[in-house]
Amino acid sequence: MHSNKLKTMVAMVAAIGAVMAAPAHAGKTLDGIKARGQVVCGVNAGLAGFSAADSAGKWSGLDVDVCRALAAATLGDAEKVKYVPLNAQQRFTALQSGEVDVLARNTTFTLTRDASLGLSSTVVNYYDGQGFMVPVKSKIKSAKQLKGQTVCVQSGTTTEKNLTDFSKANKLGIKPVVFEQLPATENAYFTGRCVAYTTDASGLSSTRAKVAKDPKEHVILPELISKEPLGPMVRRGDDEWFAIVKWVQYGLLEAEEYGVTQANVDQMKSSTDPVIQRLLGGGNEDTGKLLGLDKEWLARAIKAVGNYGESFERNVGPKSPLNLPRGVNNLWNKGGLMYAYPIR
Repeated sequence: MHSNKLKTMVAMVAAIGAVMAAPAHAGKTLDGIKARGQVVCGVNAGLAGFSAADSAGKWSGLDVDVCRALAAATLGDAEKVKYVPLNAQQRFTALQSGEVDVLARNTTFTLTRDASLGLSSTVVNYYDGQGFMVPVKSKIKSAKQLKGQTVCVQSGTTTEKNLTDFSKANKLGIKPVVFEQLPATENAYFTGRCVAYTTDASGLSSTRAKVAKDPKEHVILPELISKEPLGPMVRRGDDEWFAIVKWVQYGLLEAEEYGVTQANVDQMKSSTDPVIQRLLGGGNEDTGKLLGLDKEWLARAIKAVGNYGESFERNVGPKSPLNLPRGVNNLWNKGGLMYAYPIR
């Protein structure tokens, strides 16, 4: 090969290599977060297990852990979050307008939402499905027995559309009783305005545990009538922030898979396992520079909220009032759907 051509090819390969190895620039959302010193997070105004504030104003839940992990990864402090409670109607406008940096609000990923709102779905943090709750005394055992009955449902949700589809497909003539706010929907069901209440099965468990006078008087029917993959969404047009939100989620899943916990994260930094080194910034590994972050971005997130399994267990699993089974939200190698892209 002619020496000039060879030199040109070598230079091109070197340039491509330099681009691939270069640290990512921060992106405008991350710049804004650093300037204000806070991640602004859109959350549910009150859904136990996912996002709810206690009497002292302290927020907790599976979605709240998304916000806390992002603050730990980007700002070094999980407390640097401003929580913006949003109802179903407000949530997308708040994200589109820049009022919030990320929407972590038990939101279902659908084609319409992903393709037409100027928003991007990131990673599912809870696989759910829509169900029905009825009073035990109604003796209703199946959703197919709701023919001609009233069902309480919240407007501006996939729940409302799924209920219509289910009723039509099964010729049930269900009469939806629609409310804009979650508390009003729940109140209508518990005061007997509707025979049943429908929402995501996790939401039914949350309502039964937190709102019912006696949870044992209400039963969640066995059918799930939809797929509800829930997770955080971001605005389109900032690929760097999209990548950070996505990889923090994957990192918490990967941490669980490799046995890195909130309690042992510091000790695991000295691990010689190459995967754990990549996760925690051990040795010469630095995955953070590709995201515009430092090398301990993920170690801080794990230290703040634990790995995904710990967050699940504490907020919605056996150690919580909801006591939801891990089910499809288990790791892929334990029979579930949770499968992280490799951090390498």
